[in-house]
Amino acid sequence: MILLNIELVDFRNYTSQSFNFSTGVNVVWGKNASGKTNLLEAIYLLGTGNSFRAKVIDEMVHFSQELGRVRGKLSGPAYAQGYGGAKDDERDLEVMVTKGMVVGVKTLKRKYLVDGTSKRKRDYVGYLPVVVFRPEDMDMLTGGPDLRRSFMDEVLCQVNESFGRSLSVYTQALRRRNKLLDAIREGAVNRYSLTFWDGLLIKHGNVLSSERESLINHINSLWKRSELFNDLKLVYEKSGISEARLAQYKDEELAAGYTLVGPHKDDFRVLTSDERDLGVYGSRGEQRMAVLALKLGEIYFGEEKVNDKPLLLLDDIFSELDDVHKKEVLRVMAGRQVIVTTANKEDLALFREAKVIELN
Repeated sequence: MILLNIELVDFRNYTSQSFNFSTGVNVVWGKNASGKTNLLEAIYLLGTGNSFRAKVIDEMVHFSQELGRVRGKLSGPAYAQGYGGAKDDERDLEVMVTKGMVVGVKTLKRKYLVDGTSKRKRDYVGYLPVVVFRPEDMDMLTGGPDLRRSFMDEVLCQVNESFGRSLSVYTQALRRRNKLLDAIREGAVNRYSLTFWDGLLIKHGNVLSSERESLINHINSLWKRSELFNDLKLVYEKSGISEARLAQYKDEELAAGYTLVGPHKDDFRVLTSDERDLGVYGSRGEQRMAVLALKLGEIYFGEEKVNDKPLLLLDDIFSELDDVHKKEVLRVMAGRQVIVTTANKEDLALFREAKVIELN
């Protein structure tokens, strides 16, 4: 799908502004704090239903307002759930974000619409596949395992509706089970109250593990065929879940008050051909290379799954890359719709025949 235009109303620093995009490279140029990353966040929200930066939804609503809107018009093959066709099509997408109250009435913090019709999030995601690459992604290898789990989940949710459904059920069941473990420890309920939630965790946890493992294997196969990245290898550190494993850790879980095994404990590592863990022993340059390899793996994995090229969002990343990897990113940008931000006017020379959008 191609994003033709987007309108932001009371979103972050935008009160009301529209942007039109070309089908190729679009460069958003402006000073720091002019709203470049906010624009990319809005586009990512339109595609995935999530923010890549907000800790709470309220942050996305203009400070003086109760409700913000992001609207976009798409054109191209309709691959999303419920349409699945390959004919040219147009779709109007909209995400509303609120602070929980609008004109004194309690309301949902997010609402998703397709052609004006309200949709559940899992039925909304997939119309606009997007991949975002930010300087903050460079911390993926050195940060906590939650960053690496989020990477896997964000990739899979866009291309696999059943994965998104299982992730939602698993997350809710895990939260409920952890509360029950606390209640059991305090003697308020008995251990048998876990049976139903154990079953949900096992069923949906195995879906998550299986799909994450497939993603890791797919990226490894892509890396093997790459001249730049064929000395890298992803190792999936799976925390399997089963009746036997839950029984094995039952006493430790009661003592801790939370669930100790399952895909919420998963992780992965990036190793070199000599088994060196780049998250621990890699130089900053090697870690940047590995994260770039992961993002390119995300792009190609998504393409193969939905038979469409995702919209590529690049948030001021060229200052983080050396010349070799800049050329690799520029090569991948060819033939795609790309929206790239920069505060450096000299970067404009990198992008031939790009549409330039200047922010004041």
